[in-house]
Amino acid sequence: MQFNDAIALLGKPYFQTHNCALYNQDCLAAMALLPSLSINLTVTSPPYNIGKEYEKPLLLANYLHWCQKWIAQIHRVTVLNGAFWLNLGYLSLPHHAKAIPIAYLLWDKVPFYLIQEIVWHYQAGVAGSKFFSPRNEKFLWYVKNSQDYIFNLDDIRDPNVKYPNQKKHGKIKVNLKGKNPTDVWEFSKVTSGKNRSSKERTPHPAQFPIAVIERIIKASSHPQDIVLDPFMGSGTTAVVALNLQRCTIGFEIRESYCEIAAQRIEKYLKL
Repeated sequence: MQFNDAIALLGKPYFQTHNCALYNQDCLAAMALLPSLSINLTVTSPPYNIGKEYEKPLLLANYLHWCQKWIAQIHRVTVLNGAFWLNLGYLSLPHHAKAIPIAYLLWDKVPFYLIQEIVWHYQAGVAGSKFFSPRNEKFLWYVKNSQDYIFNLDDIRDPNVKYPNQKKHGKIKVNLKGKNPTDVWEFSKVTSGKNRSSKERTPHPAQFPIAVIERIIKASSHPQDIVLDPFMGSGTTAVVALNLQRCTIGFEIRESYCEIAAQRIEKYLKL
């Protein structure tokens, strides 16, 4: 499916530029308009049901059922060799857990095949007094077909090789392009504050760093592929996708966040 075909089905976007369309819509209603096997890669982070400003908390059973519904739509629209990268945080479970990973509660409700859990480690964060200070988030890497999926390892190799000139039988032992990154990624968090705010910071309260999403999109898609973010938020997925010559579609239910993302994309295009 071509990007312009998808836009024709979805209707007039809130914001549109070359290879990018952002919709101020509920993702369930919007994804229902897309045909099956039309999206190459989805990268997203939904609300965690913990009372943030951008969500309306639901009963746990209702929240999990809602997650199951939008994940099923993503599975339907994903091409056969496509991927789904999901960031989910923690929520409290009364009488059971202070912070249980939401993925633990969804493990049997996701129709994709789980390849790997990636740990994103960062330095800044809240300090705990009765628990260890949290310094990581998880990304779950799902694919539709466990035997046929995109993994562009050479595009994401880490050039920081400890012994780059190490040889075996007279030949360089390591890959000259670098090593395979581990499943623990060290990237700085997008911080706020008067004296420590990140350069890429927007008014959105939960923003991913560009570097994390860049590695994901490079690894799991090709140029001109369609990248979807059904919870677009601050627009990081769109900015990165455009920079990497991908097409991108985003859904965001809050108009104020649509505006943040639109302005951010316009600013990127002027650079």
